[in-house]
Amino acid sequence: MPEIRPASRPVAIARMLVGAAVIGTLIYTYAIGIPAQGANPFDYFGYFTNLTSLLTGLILIASGAAAAVTRTVPDWMPQARGAAVTCMIIVALIYNLIVPGTGTAPAWVSITLHLVFPVLLVLDWLLVGDRPPLPWRRLWIVLPYPLTWLVVTLVRGATDGWVPYGFLLPERGAAQLAATAGGLLLALLAAAALVWTMSRQRGVATASTGFAG
Repeated sequence: MPEIRPASRPVAIARMLVGAAVIGTLIYTYAIGIPAQGANPFDYFGYFTNLTSLLTGLILIASGAAAAVTRTVPDWMPQARGAAVTCMIIVALIYNLIVPGTGTAPAWVSITLHLVFPVLLVLDWLLVGDRPPLPWRRLWIVLPYPLTWLVVTLVRGATDGWVPYGFLLPERGAAQLAATAGGLLLALLAAAALVWTMSRQRGVATASTGFAG
């Protein structure tokens, strides 16, 4: 992977602020949603939206800190960001097309996590060129995290009966669940292909500064 110039400090700071704001939103929503019998973080972060937003927020903060402080782009960062953007595209698609308006979070939280945050990530990825063209042979890196989440969710559904989304309920049957899982993975790979393609656009930073080295 070629060495690249980091994002400008204003962009780096903006990433850290957005990442911190998303994590703050998750903490706030968790706090106001604690049931009388006690909090259950395993249920709260069992939602793909919540867990993915948390991980993506941390990646944004790490990316911004590296660019602002060390003025470097760690080798693993572009691929981690690419996988995160891919997963957040899936978050936006599932919520806005399959299960719109569900959940008990305040409306502004749902809009932030399911629309504003994914859109900002896609724009950042497309317009800020502190990433090289991601190699197609590494497209598989988008799979381990969602697959792990899906397997854990299905196991929980079959054992304690809890699932975060109705389309994963065990009573839908093995065939329907397999078809749903297959459709989700195909959508994930399609989103990844889009993100990998966007990485081949020069972006603002590379258009003005070019590759380092």
